[in-house]
Amino acid sequence: MSAAQTILLVEDEPDVLDLLVFNLQKAGYKTATARDGVTGLQKARDLLPALVVLDLMLPGMEGTEICRHLKADSKTSHIPIIMLTAKAEEVDRIVGLELGADDYVTKPFSPRELVLRVKKIIERGKPQPVEVLKHGEIVLDRAKHDVTVKSKTVELTATEFKLLETLLERRGRVQTRDTLLTDVWGYEGDVDTRTVDTHVRRLREKLGKAGDAIETVRGVGYRLAE
Repeated sequence: MSAAQTILLVEDEPDVLDLLVFNLQKAGYKTATARDGVTGLQKARDLLPALVVLDLMLPGMEGTEICRHLKADSKTSHIPIIMLTAKAEEVDRIVGLELGADDYVTKPFSPRELVLRVKKIIERGKPQPVEVLKHGEIVLDRAKHDVTVKSKTVELTATEFKLLETLLERRGRVQTRDTLLTDVWGYEGDVDTRTVDTHVRRLREKLGKAGDAIETVRGVGYRLAE
């Protein structure tokens, strides 16, 4: 996570709440808490958190009712919900999921597993990368793992494909040789940066005239022209 995302915890048991706060903050998330249903619903509306961990048995308003309200409101319907409850009957799980909950965790639970579920659901909700990247006559199709110039296929190695993909994603921004070694090759530390130079030269050759868009920034690295 680049910036800490807020997880709203609606739970009336102090020990469980403390356990959730500790483990989620340890994983890099911010947390907000509510110990009754009415407060939990209001905080969800005010904070618009990245995710809500919602107990079902709450004073003031049950978790199922909170879930129903959140999913019926266009402002909050996109917020994922993990229901957390001592009810383990299949009918309870079905009701929760039918109301729009994304997951259902029964008590007692593993804090580590819950954090993993939180991460998975939040990652799933992130915008997917653009499948087709274009720059002038260059078209890179991620799904097909295909590159064309003027509609003609250009045969690239896996590394050349990744190098071009990285430059296309970051067009206009200078990429140092060390950055490219890390992001394309996965190298860290003292590695010969001539590896980058050699691959850039080959990539330019294969792209032909379109390869002129890959500019050398003397003494620094490379960038794809705007």
